[in-house]
Amino acid sequence: MNQPRMPHMLKSGVQPRAMPMPQLQPKPRRATYRDVLDAPPHKVAEIINGKLHLMPRPAPPHVSSGASLHMIVGSAYQKGIGGPGGWRIMFEPELHFGEDVLVPDIAGWRRERLPELPGEAYFTLAPDWVCEVLSDSTRENDLGPKRAIYAREGVAYLWFVDPEPRTLDAFELRNGGWHQIAALSGEDPVSVPPFNAIRFPLDAIWPEGDAKSWAPVERR
Repeated sequence: MNQPRMPHMLKSGVQPRAMPMPQLQPKPRRATYRDVLDAPPHKVAEIINGKLHLMPRPAPPHVSSGASLHMIVGSAYQKGIGGPGGWRIMFEPELHFGEDVLVPDIAGWRRERLPELPGEAYFTLAPDWVCEVLSDSTRENDLGPKRAIYAREGVAYLWFVDPEPRTLDAFELRNGGWHQIAALSGEDPVSVPPFNAIRFPLDAIWPEGDAKSWAPVERR
């Protein structure tokens, strides 16, 4: 008769312990627009690739540079003062691209693509032009995932204004990728697509440019 097999015993005479099953970590919850609505009012809320990002409100030099550029481009291209008009130029619009929610510093739409403004507090139509004013808290997202999302959504032109080194870098979307079309600094004249019908000095957008005598916008 076959004897029943005894459990394997260690040399110490102690049976081996069962290995604990690894615990599966729950997947992180993807952020929704409700998270944006619930964000503190003193923060800029964005959803990038499913993650909520809360950024501090920009510092005064950042705001001043963005506001000056908005006034120059908006006067010429939205109001038609010293420029051709035909655009809608918006300051800090909220953009909804699927689950992504982005808030660029400035964005513009050609009026033939956006004949009427939406009734909601956000835009679902991708802009024709976006400008990001870089800061320590936004630089990584602006130059990384947000830049990729703008390309995915077909934004035709992307500008980066950096108040620290006082530069402007402009890109055009070609075949799904960004091609640099301008790298300006100092007092370089700005006449860059899609706003190359006008010309103004780059140093006009920096904070001290508010009190500095400079030539008005020139229509080309």
